[in-house]
Amino acid sequence: MPGEGGWRRARLAPSLSEVHRSVEVHGATWFRKLLAFAGPGYLVAVGYMDPGNWATDLAGGSRFGYALLSVILLSNLMAVLLQGLSSKLGIVTGRDLAQACRDHYSPRVAFMLWVLCEIAIAACDLAEVIGSAIALKLLFGIPLPWGIALTALDVLLVLYLQNKGFRMLEALVIALVAVVGGCFLFELIISRPDMGEVARGFVPTTEIISNPEMLYIAIGILGATVMPHNLYLHSSIVQTRKYAENAEGKREAVRFAFADSTIALTFALFINAAILIVAAATFHRTGNTQVAEIQDAHQLLTPLLGVSGASAVFALALLASGQNSTLTGTLAGQIVMEGFLNLRIRPWLRRLITRAIAIVPAAIVAIFYGESGTAKLLVFSQVILSFQLSFAVFPLVRFTSDRTKMGSFVNSTALRVGAYTVAAVIAVLNVWLLFQTVREWIT
Repeated sequence: MPGEGGWRRARLAPSLSEVHRSVEVHGATWFRKLLAFAGPGYLVAVGYMDPGNWATDLAGGSRFGYALLSVILLSNLMAVLLQGLSSKLGIVTGRDLAQACRDHYSPRVAFMLWVLCEIAIAACDLAEVIGSAIALKLLFGIPLPWGIALTALDVLLVLYLQNKGFRMLEALVIALVAVVGGCFLFELIISRPDMGEVARGFVPTTEIISNPEMLYIAIGILGATVMPHNLYLHSSIVQTRKYAENAEGKREAVRFAFADSTIALTFALFINAAILIVAAATFHRTGNTQVAEIQDAHQLLTPLLGVSGASAVFALALLASGQNSTLTGTLAGQIVMEGFLNLRIRPWLRRLITRAIAIVPAAIVAIFYGESGTAKLLVFSQVILSFQLSFAVFPLVRFTSDRTKMGSFVNSTALRVGAYTVAAVIAVLNVWLLFQTVREWIT
């Protein structure tokens, strides 16, 4: 029988207890309150512009021009919906998604979901390790194995920021997002894209479905965009705000959290679209239609654009993107372990465990197979993420559609239908992507 509030088990501890309700949200005006709530959305948006997204955006732009911009837009709209549900779950129930799964499902199911989520976080961390190592090599000539080893040091930065308060961590993430955005604004200006073609690219066409190669990359973009660990992360970090714990306070918090994540995800849309637009304007236009690896794009940017420094700016954006993703990955790992298992270990130990799981395979591949091997590993990490995504999306939609858990905040019929449709579309497309990828490896 369901317990109090529709949950089978009581919540054992608040999510991220060391920063829970630590940020005041008082403000005399709507804008000041929006600023007080701003932050969690940007930590979430980082996952939508991490190095794992770059390969699919580069491949789509260089091969098919601007045609797949509509897929990036559709992916972003799906992300806005799912992250809105995630923040609502956290604010209304006082549980993050991991805690909700633990308190609803049997211990065996919850344990299986935890294992799948840890695999997804390790895969995401793998993409961040490889992306940061590639950026260090492109900028400073550091060999890939050494660059991979250096990425372990980011644990010191995370520990320092956690001791300084959650707002400091948010400020650094927002600053790095601004660096990535500024770099790609520069790349957009010097690549001089055809703005008419860009506008037409945001309109979906039947060619995307009828062309198998285009469909494959389109599904890759979808799979690389919506990250499963972001749903766990967002449902937790919205609870760092000290809103009134009554119906009116929660309603206001849900509204401002949705505004925060929507604005932040708009920045993520700009950066993903900019990567594809730069690839289309620089590579597709000059006949370099096979550019899919980050190293190739870096090597060709300056000679094709005729602007010195274009390649360095590209690598700087990649480094900022990779480092940003490691910060949010740390939090996601902590949230998932504490939420599913109620197991609390020191953040530095948790970070080293997660990073070791990512560093070991990345280092082995870099040493024995070089740059081409790490590029393939980057794609493989996105396939793993795609496979795990549905195991986070379906519980999220189920919980937010359950009146016994959400009360008056339950999803409306239209929202429920829309959310389940998005969940089903993601599941079907990711299974198709997994099948096609495995078939390609076999052949």
